[in-house]
Amino acid sequence: MSHHHHDHPGHDQEHADAHDHIHNHSDDIIPALQNLLYEQIDFSKLHTLNEEESNTGRAICQKTWMQRMEAEPELKSSADEQLLMIVPFTGQVRLHSILIRTSATPSAPKTLKVFLNPPSSSMDFETASEKEPTQTLELSQTSEIQELPVKRAYFNTTRSLALFFEDNWSDGEEDMTRISYLAFKGDFMKLNKEPVSVLYEAAANPADHKAIVGTEMGIGRQIQ
Repeated sequence: MSHHHHDHPGHDQEHADAHDHIHNHSDDIIPALQNLLYEQIDFSKLHTLNEEESNTGRAICQKTWMQRMEAEPELKSSADEQLLMIVPFTGQVRLHSILIRTSATPSAPKTLKVFLNPPSSSMDFETASEKEPTQTLELSQTSEIQELPVKRAYFNTTRSLALFFEDNWSDGEEDMTRISYLAFKGDFMKLNKEPVSVLYEAAANPADHKAIVGTEMGIGRQIQ
């Protein structure tokens, strides 16, 4: 892309420089705040299995971006090093990445298996261990914020996620896994109805069909 040279490099040039400066900050993962899926998490239904203290899994997801470096609250595993968190959203999400903060210790989680739209009633450790995950992510041992990109094509229709932290960095020596911040980045699409009922009603009533098609077009424009 060629830059146009202005005869009078005043406001426009400053503006362009400022824009480039923001744009080129690739080493800094400050998300565009509208891409942080915070208000779109259904916290009331978010639950974690094998958490030492109840609702700490929910609490680390409820931290805002400003609170991301705070040590407390912290999610700790209880009986062994594994954690399983079910994260439901209030609509449909195109997931881009998962943000996490752990520590530079053996209690930092190592392998994260992500399951798309898990059956909430039957998702347990046994299922998570046996079932093929949508994607497996390897985590680093660091107290910095890690951004874990997902394969977006797999996560275009995310309504909920199961996060299975299978092990930690201790090679079986340390039973406690610790996580202090968890967040999600992506595009949110509000769904008024479940997709199945939309299709059924569209077939039954042509008048509804028009409204639904209009909504989809609206959604499409909004996301691009």
